[in-house]
Amino acid sequence: MKNRKFWQWKNRGEDEGRPRILELSGTIAEESWFDDDVTPEQFRDELFADSGEVTIWINSPGGDCIAASRIHAMLMDYPGAITVKIDGIAASAASVIAMAGTRVLMAPTALMMIHNPMTGAYGNHEDMQKAIGMLDEVKESIINAYEIKTNLTRAKISHLMDNETWMNAKKAIELGFADAILEDAKKASNEASYAFSMRTSQLSLLNKITTTHAHTTDQAPPEAGTAALDELETRLNLIKPH
Repeated sequence: MKNRKFWQWKNRGEDEGRPRILELSGTIAEESWFDDDVTPEQFRDELFADSGEVTIWINSPGGDCIAASRIHAMLMDYPGAITVKIDGIAASAASVIAMAGTRVLMAPTALMMIHNPMTGAYGNHEDMQKAIGMLDEVKESIINAYEIKTNLTRAKISHLMDNETWMNAKKAIELGFADAILEDAKKASNEASYAFSMRTSQLSLLNKITTTHAHTTDQAPPEAGTAALDELETRLNLIKPH
């Protein structure tokens, strides 16, 4: 293979029940896939070599729009659910690939950038006109991918591309380019465990005190037991978490 691979499979479903993990990092194809029959087919073969859910981690400044277009099409054609997780940057062509995700999640510090396609051209004014026409068509094809994901109008998307729009996670979610912020699973797990432990401790304490109180009041006048119970309830209410 003549090009350096910009993708890497971390696992291919060897662990039953776990999603397949694909990492896309660095420049998306150092050379165009337009006249390359080897690299695109290798990517497709690896993608369809197994089935099930796929999680794609993206950290890329972009690259070749033809490569991004073909990868987007392959991912859209894949029958399993695809979760895109952006942990660094998904700019330019990388943002097009991200649009193929069933769900797109961004880290709180991640960025997404969209802009107009660019190219180099050489020749006379007719050659320049052809290059301009080609860029216009490439832009329209990119808008197609953004429109399907965001449901924004084509005019709105075109305006965002004209201005080279940078989006943090919240802005991307607001505009529809992403679905949610990538959460810290460890933090959520710890909070749930702590809340459960607090509740268990409170119930345990209440049961112990109630049992002790019942044993004490058996040996005391009824009036003393009632007063003690009222005072106990007051103190318990003071230590309840708010």
